[in-house]
Amino acid sequence: MKKTLNFIVISGLLIILYFCSSPQKETQKPFADTLVNYSVTAAQEWTNLFYRKNGWFGADGVFTMALTGKESFGVGAEDSVLMYFSDTMTGTVLADTAVANFKMINNSFAWVTGLEPSEETVKLFYRQGINNEPLNHFKPNTPNTQPGEYYWFGDGFVNQQDNNSINIFGYRVFDNSRASWDFEVRGVTLITIPAGASFSEHTQIDLPLFMEIDSLGKGTFGSGIYVNTKEAGAPNPDGYLYIYGLLDPNKQLVVARVKPENIKEVSTWRFWNGKQWDEKIENVKPVTNRVSNEVSLTPMKDGRYLLVFQSDGIGQYTSIRIGESPIGPFGPLQNIWKAPEITAPPGIIPYNAKAHPVLSSTDRLLISYNTISMDYFNDILKHPHMYRPRFFWLEIIE
Repeated sequence: MKKTLNFIVISGLLIILYFCSSPQKETQKPFADTLVNYSVTAAQEWTNLFYRKNGWFGADGVFTMALTGKESFGVGAEDSVLMYFSDTMTGTVLADTAVANFKMINNSFAWVTGLEPSEETVKLFYRQGINNEPLNHFKPNTPNTQPGEYYWFGDGFVNQQDNNSINIFGYRVFDNSRASWDFEVRGVTLITIPAGASFSEHTQIDLPLFMEIDSLGKGTFGSGIYVNTKEAGAPNPDGYLYIYGLLDPNKQLVVARVKPENIKEVSTWRFWNGKQWDEKIENVKPVTNRVSNEVSLTPMKDGRYLLVFQSDGIGQYTSIRIGESPIGPFGPLQNIWKAPEITAPPGIIPYNAKAHPVLSSTDRLLISYNTISMDYFNDILKHPHMYRPRFFWLEIIE
C-alpha cells in the first residue's frame, strides 16, 4: 500500500513538473494590439522641400521604392529611390496667390539620393513635349482602355524575381464631368518598366482586380504592397507579396497574396476570405476598416506590423492599427497625428497617409499625407501651395 501511494505521489509530481516545464504549455503573452510609447514630430525638412514655385508645384500620391528592391529602414542612404506622384500641378506661382501657365498632368516623379532632403538630392521631373509643355509619362493603353481615361497610381515595388523591374499599379480613371469630385475608377492595370530602361519602354496589362461584391461594395486592389521576401529584407519572409485593396463603403481593407514571379498571372493570386486563402476574388473578406485608399504596412522590430492610413480616407487624423501578421488581426484605430493644415484656407482636407521606410532611419519612420480642398480646380489658382505632400516623423519608443 505504501509503495502504491509513493508511486502515485511520484507520478503526480512528474506530471506537474512536465506541464510546468513543457514549452508547449507555457502561458503565451497576449498580442499587444496598440502602440503605447511613441512620439511624433513634424518633418519640416521634407514638407518644405515640396513648396515649389516653378514647374512642378504640387501633387498627390507619394509612393517610394528603392531600385534594388530592398524595403528595409534607411536603404535609401545607399540605394537610389524612385518617388512617384499622381495628379500633378505645373506652372509658375506668382506671389503665392496666383498661377501662370497652369496645367495639370496625371503623373510625375522624383529621383531621391540619400536621406537628407534638398533640391540637389530630390530631383523632380515629368515628361515634356517638343515645346517643353508638361505631358504624362504614362496613360492607359490596354485592351480594356476607353477614350478619356487617365491613370492614378497605386502602390508599386521592384520585382527582384524579374531582374529588378519596376512595377506600379495603375487605376484607369474617367471624369464624368468637370466637377471636382465627379470621377470613377474603371479598372486596374500593372505597369512594368524593365530595370535600366526608359519610361517609354514600359508595358501595361489589364488585371481583373476591380471588385463589385453585393455584400461589401466596390473597390480595387493596389492600395498598398508589403514585399515579404528575404531579398527585400523582410524580417519574417514567406516569399509572397501581400497586396492590399479597398472596398467602399466604410473603407474596408482586403488582402491578396501572390509570389513576385507570378504577379501577372492572376490565376495564381489568392484572396483572404477570413479563414484561408481563396482562389476567388468575390470571396474576399475585410481584415479591418476605416482606412484610406492608399495605405502602407511596415514591420516593427518586435515582430508586429504597423498599418498607416488616413482615418476614414479623408480627414484630419493620420492613424495606425497594429497587426499581428500581414493579414491581422489588427488592433483598434489610433490617431497619431492631427494635420495642422486643417484650419488653413481654403478649407484644406488631408488624405491618403502612408509610411516610407526606405527614406527613414532605424529609430524613426517617415510618414506622408496629401492635402487638397473640396473645390480644388478653382482653389488651386488662388491657393497654389495647398495641394502638396506633408510629412512627419513617428518614433516608436521601446
